[in-house]
Formats: sequence, structure tokens, C-alpha cells
Amino acid sequence: MRGHLVKRYEGSWTIVLSLGRNPQTGKKQQQWITVKGTKKEAEKRLAELLHQVDKGEYAKPTDLTVADFMHQWLRDYVTHGVGPVTAKGYRHWTEKHIIPSLGKLKLTQLSQSHVQAFYRKMLENGRRDDKGALSPRSVLHVHRLLHNALSHAVKWGIIGRNVCEAVDPPRVRQKQMRALDAEDVKRLLEASKESIYYPLFHLAVFTGMRRSELLGLRWCDVDLDMSTLSVVQTLHCLSKGKIVFQEPKSQKGKRQIALSPTAVIALREHRQKQEVERLLLGSTLAPDDLVFTNLDGTPLLPNSVTHAFIKTVRRLGLHGVRFHDLRHTHATLLLRQGVNVKALQERLGHSTITTTLDIYAHVTPGMQKDAALRFEEALQQARIS
Repeated sequence: MRGHLVKRYEGSWTIVLSLGRNPQTGKKQQQWITVKGTKKEAEKRLAELLHQVDKGEYAKPTDLTVADFMHQWLRDYVTHGVGPVTAKGYRHWTEKHIIPSLGKLKLTQLSQSHVQAFYRKMLENGRRDDKGALSPRSVLHVHRLLHNALSHAVKWGIIGRNVCEAVDPPRVRQKQMRALDAEDVKRLLEASKESIYYPLFHLAVFTGMRRSELLGLRWCDVDLDMSTLSVVQTLHCLSKGKIVFQEPKSQKGKRQIALSPTAVIALREHRQKQEVERLLLGSTLAPDDLVFTNLDGTPLLPNSVTHAFIKTVRRLGLHGVRFHDLRHTHATLLLRQGVNVKALQERLGHSTITTTLDIYAHVTPGMQKDAALRFEEALQQARIS
């Protein structure tokens, strides 16, 4: 018998569930579960549990709360299973949002209705200590985190299924990018000419590199004679100003980027200036030294770069332009010059060409029209000949 009911008293039943034999001892395994309600309700619950057992989704009841499990997951998986930057984000979203809202629930009692209501409240109210609601993108981050954590709970045999798979996360609109035109690029570089950030802004425009990639670039990664540089590490700032270096997230992120003559000249001038500055400080420039630093050789902080950039573009009247838009500027100008999309994907370090096409779909309609006209010209030439 796989399972049966035992009446305890009026309105209370015990489900005796057979879980087969223990593979190590050979003894029969049973699970006793109390159900309040009518016999019909108890029979329905028994059927549900038997279905879970048949599908391999049954997990023994536990008193573990969502908070207990999330702390366990952060300790046992996140600490060693992801990079420090990702771990920092996981801890933030868990401590600020998931535990305050869902932490007291037993993990086995967490349902899709609990999670769906949690998402709705975040969209409406935001954090408890914050007046504003969270954006759909932020809630989507929380959804992905919770889905990941509960997937481990299933894998570890703590719960039978991941309730997040039955939840609809909010739809996120694509962030609106603003690519600068050639004239605005010229104005930006002129306005930052005397700043320590000028070489960084210049290389960002000429390569489309991410901020973390630029800040992690070392002189040993740059070959000015061959006009190339290699992206092999990124720089990130954790809490309390701790600087960490890590490899790019994807294999495609590790890449070699060809440099234009103008970019090479700018980097040579920057290196010469940096060498003089180091000599004045009583040291020399080493191959492992970062390309972009403060005057004393310490790393530039990501937020300092962003703030300096925002101040510069605002002075130029370019409101709403982000540092990351320099990457979009590089890509957009290349596409409008007819550069192959595959070459652009490799240059930007996107994992797939689909990512590149999705992000820059707004740029390609004119290219499609040009392609159609070129195709017709080819046929007309064939007719003439």
C-alpha cells in the first residue's frame, strides 16, 4: 500500500505515506502527515502527495523557514559558487527584500500566490524603508535570484518543486539607449581634454569596452605596436571600497580588440604622461600596472568615473546620456558605416550574435534598405552584361 488515511478525531486525519525502503538499511520508510478537514479533503491531499512521489517531486516536511534556507543558500552556495560582485548583489536583494517579506514562511509552505503577491507589493511599495516602488527590472532581478535559490532547494531535496516556475515575473522594457553622433563625441572629448578621465573616455568611444573592462585594463594587455588590446579581467568595487578583479563573465568576454590609429596615438601619449608622473613619485611604470589610474597610481573607482562623465555631458547639454551609452555609440557608428554584425559581436564581447541584433535592431532598418538596393543593383548589372 503506497498510502492510506488514519482518523485521529473529528476533523483531523493522518496520512501515512509509504516511501519505499531505505537504500542503506533496507527498512521501510513512512511519512506521517496531519491534515485538518473532512475525509474528502484528506483524500485529495493524499492523492496530491502520491502524485508528487510518482513524479519524484516529494520532499519530507521541514520546519526550515524561507529566511533559514536563504541564509543557508548564501553561506553554502553563493559564498563560493559565484563571483564577489554577484554575491554582493545576491546578499543585497535577499536581506533587503526577500527575507523581510517571505522570511517567516516555512519553505515547504511557500506557494506561487505568496511569491506573486510579493512581486506585486514590490512594484507598488518598494522597500519598507523607501517611499518609492521598485522598477520591473529590479523585481525581475529578485525573481531570478529566488528562482535560482529554490532550484538549489529542489536539488538538495528540501522541497519537491520550485514555485517560481509557476509565477509570472514583471515584463521589462528595453532600456532606452542614447548613442551620440560624431559631433557630440567630438564635443565630449574636447570638454574632457584636461581631465584625468580623458584617456578613458577616449578609449571607451573608440572600442566600445565596458566600464569594468576599461578599469581592469593593464599595460601588459595592450600591444601598441600591433594596435591591439586584450580584455582578460574586469575591476569592481565592493562594499567599503574594496577593489576586486575577476575574469569576464563569459568566454566571449575574453577577447582581442583591434585599435584604430587615433586610439593608438592617444594611448601612447597617455602612457608617456603616466611614466613621467611615476618618475616624479619615485617609481616606474610596470607591465602589470593599470592603464587608467589616479595620479598616485591607485585604481579609479567606478562611481567616480560615472560621476565625472555625468558632470561633463550635463555641461554640454547632453542630459540622460550614461557612460554605458559610449558603448552604444561605438556600436551604432560602426553599424552605420556598414561594419559586419558578426565582427561587431566579437568586438563588443556579446555571447551570441542574437544579443547584438536584439540590442541594435533599431539601427539595422536603414542597413536592410541599403542591402535591398545593392541586391537590385547587382541584378541590373547582370542584365546589362
